[in-house]
Amino acid sequence: MKNIILITKREYLTQVKKKSFIILTILAPLLMIGFGVLVAFMFKANESEYHFNVIDKSGIFTKQLKSTKDITYTFVPESTERALTSTLKEMEGIDGLLIIPKVQNQNFNSLETSTKLLTNKKIGMDTKSSINSDLSDILKKEKIKQLGLSETQIVDLNSGFKITTQNIAENNKPDNDMAFGIKTGLSMVLVYATFMFIIIYGVRVMRSVLEEKNNRVVEIIISSVKPFELMMGKIIGVTLVALTQFIIWIGMFVTSALFLNTGFMAMQQNIPAEASETMNKMDIQQIIGQVSHTLLEMNFGLIIAVFIVFFLCGYIFYSSMYAAIGSAVDNETETQQFTLFAIMPLMLGMYGSFTIFNNPDGPLGFWLSIIPFTSPVAMVARIPFGVPMWQILLSISLLIASTLFMVFVAAKIYRIGILMYGNKATAKELWKWIRTK
Repeated sequence: MKNIILITKREYLTQVKKKSFIILTILAPLLMIGFGVLVAFMFKANESEYHFNVIDKSGIFTKQLKSTKDITYTFVPESTERALTSTLKEMEGIDGLLIIPKVQNQNFNSLETSTKLLTNKKIGMDTKSSINSDLSDILKKEKIKQLGLSETQIVDLNSGFKITTQNIAENNKPDNDMAFGIKTGLSMVLVYATFMFIIIYGVRVMRSVLEEKNNRVVEIIISSVKPFELMMGKIIGVTLVALTQFIIWIGMFVTSALFLNTGFMAMQQNIPAEASETMNKMDIQQIIGQVSHTLLEMNFGLIIAVFIVFFLCGYIFYSSMYAAIGSAVDNETETQQFTLFAIMPLMLGMYGSFTIFNNPDGPLGFWLSIIPFTSPVAMVARIPFGVPMWQILLSISLLIASTLFMVFVAAKIYRIGILMYGNKATAKELWKWIRTK
């Protein structure tokens, strides 16, 4: 045990004292936020404003078809159709010509099938859908008017239906779309964080083992310590490095949420009762405050505890695999045939977790969060939505038992493979190593 602690301490201090670790730990959350902002900016930068001339032969759309921030409609006389059609290709500042035919005997079907949009450039599907939607809304009103309904009745007819849900299993706590969206977002963050860190730090363990093996340093090391102690020291040391980063990031996240929540509460107190409806039209800063407020209403103690337990156990589970792989091969090229077995279950759990967002209590979500190979990512995907305690305890018990078994198997492979050189390990040999006493 003393040797394991010494190796763990050395592995941990070697990693955390690096400038790259300190810089990455502090800047990683900012880089992730910046990356998200950059992606949003890229989508925004690729948007274009379109200008279309409109010839409305039906007379229905002239006063009702309104321009938007992305699409500008300019109505032109019917007599200019031939000239505009022939010169559209050379026109600058005009992206197309929308030609709406006449309506014969209130037959709107011919209107829907004969309307044409001539363009002089490629336009996206979103733009086409927007034009279709604008025309369809106006045409729908005209069809309803034919039934003898007034404008007020039409507005009332189009009013949406919103149901209020209340979860009696959670002390009659009201549920809403924003809260569900926030839980989904948090769930995705936890899933990706667990998945990426297990792979990144697991591969780091494998490369560390492989490097020491190729440099023949391991021959000197195991003259003083047992192979099992060396393997566990490396795994636990790197685990503590990852845990240190997580604790710092969680602290930064909770501090930010508390700060924004304080601003949100102050804002709520200053809003008059008659102006409460304006909460639906908050700016981005107020929305961020409300998101933070919603997050802090969750059982964050349980979420963080479950996340840390499943991350640690899942990491040790898969790092044992990576350590065994690193000891069984001679170069990184040979690791590819074995790492697939470690990555596939994790990928299955991650992609299977996408179904959990829609149905957290479904049978697939249940089994993925119970089976040890997938539970490290599947359970953290479910936990923001609420999971019965017996399922959490069952999943943890199975994962811990499987982790101990995986460490035992990996140690069997490690103690022989770490001293094998120039011999490509096969599945048959690995099985033989595992059975060796």
